[in-house]
Amino acid sequence: MTTIPSPEPRERAVLVGITSTPDTPRHLVEEYLDELKFLADTAGADVITTIIQEKKQPDPATCIGSGKAEDLAGLVEADEIDIVIFDDDLTPVQARNLERILKCKVIDRTGLILQIFAIRAKSSQAKMQVELAQLEYLLPRLSGAWTHLSKQKGGIGTKGPGETQIETDRRLVRNRIASLKKKLRAVSLQHDTQTRGRSTVPRVALVGYTNAGKSTLMNALCPEAEAYAENRLFATLDTKTRRLELKINKLVLLSDTVGFIRKLPHTLVESFKSTLDEVLQADFLLHVIDVSHPAFEEQMQVVRETLKEIGVKHDHMIEVFNKIDALGDPSVLTGLQGKYPDAVFISAARSLNLTALKESIANHVARDYKTRKVRTHVSNYKLIGYLYDHAEVIDKKHIDEEVQLTIRVHRNNLKQIDAMLKASASKNHAAANL
Repeated sequence: MTTIPSPEPRERAVLVGITSTPDTPRHLVEEYLDELKFLADTAGADVITTIIQEKKQPDPATCIGSGKAEDLAGLVEADEIDIVIFDDDLTPVQARNLERILKCKVIDRTGLILQIFAIRAKSSQAKMQVELAQLEYLLPRLSGAWTHLSKQKGGIGTKGPGETQIETDRRLVRNRIASLKKKLRAVSLQHDTQTRGRSTVPRVALVGYTNAGKSTLMNALCPEAEAYAENRLFATLDTKTRRLELKINKLVLLSDTVGFIRKLPHTLVESFKSTLDEVLQADFLLHVIDVSHPAFEEQMQVVRETLKEIGVKHDHMIEVFNKIDALGDPSVLTGLQGKYPDAVFISAARSLNLTALKESIANHVARDYKTRKVRTHVSNYKLIGYLYDHAEVIDKKHIDEEVQLTIRVHRNNLKQIDAMLKASASKNHAAANL
C-alpha cells in the first residue's frame, strides 16, 4: 500500500507595513501589502491580518516602536501566529529584538522573496544563484545566531564558545560564497560558449514585472516552448530561448526571463546577473505589462529602474500591454492606446492581437536589415547557400560565370558574409597565380 505524504501545514502570518505621510501615504502602503500578501501565499503562508503603523522614522530597535511591538506580541499569542512579515527591510538588530518580543519567526520582504526563489529554483544554476543570494543576505545576520553560548561579562574568559562559533560560521559562509561565485562564473563562461553561434540571429528578451504574463506570451508565440506558466509570483526563474519565425529567412530568438518586482533584493540582482545576460545581449526587449493591474504604471517604472540597475543602456523596447481581456471598460483601453501610441495591446492567454505583435517585432528587426549586392562565381555553393539560408534574396542576375545576388540581411550576418567573400577572393587569387 502506497502512502501519500500529507502536504505541509501552511503557516499563519501577520503582515506589517509602515506609512509616513506624505512620503509613503497609507493607500500606497495598502497596495504594497496586497502584493506582500500574494508573496506570502506563494511562499505557503495564510495571512490572518495586516497592520499598518504610522511612523515618521523607523525605530532603530524594533522598527515599529516598543509599544506597538508589545501590542503585536499579544496578537501573535492570541491568534497563534507562526510568522510576522515586514514589508520594509529590517536590520539584523531589529529582527533579533522583534523575535525576542514576539516569540515567533520574523522576516522582511527580502527574506520572503529569497524564500520564494528557493522554492521555485529547479535548475542547478538557479539553485546556486539563490543559495548565493541567501548566504549574502544571511552573513550580516549571523551575529545573533549564537548569543545563547556567548559570555556576558568582560575580562578573562570573554572569548567564549559563542564568539568562536560565530567566527566559524562566518568563515564557512564566506568560503561557500566564494565557491558559488567561482562555479557561477564557470557556468556563465560555458553559457557564452554555447550561445556564441546565436550572435548572427536577432535576439529578443521578454522582460516585465512578475506575473505580467511573460511565460504565457512565450507559449502563445512559440507553442513548443512549454514555458511554465502559473498565476503565481516568480513562476519562472530559468531562462528559456526559442526560435520565433517571422517571415522567409527572418527569425528571432525569443528568451523568457525572470520577472522583476518592487524592492527586488540587490543580492538577487547580483547573483542572477548571468541569467539576466540574455537581457543585456538582446537586440531589443519586449516589456510585458499587466494592464489589468491597478498599479501597472508603477510596475512599469520598477522594470525600467531594474533594467537600468543591471546595465541596460538602450531604449530599444516594445511595450506590450497584456491581459486586455480583463479590462471591463472598453474606454480604458482606448485611452491607453492614445497615451501609448507605439505600444501593442494583446491578451496572451486568449491569443488576441498576436499578429500585430509579430508585425511590430518584424518592423523592429527590419531596422537592422541592410540591402547588399553580392557577386561571386556560380560554383561558390557554400556562400550562395549561406545567403539563401540566412538572408532574403530579392534579385538575382547571371553575369558570365558569376552570379549577382541582391540581398536583404540582418547586420549580425554581414561580418560572416564579408569573411566568406574575402576567403573566396583569396582562393581565386591563389588559383590565378598557379
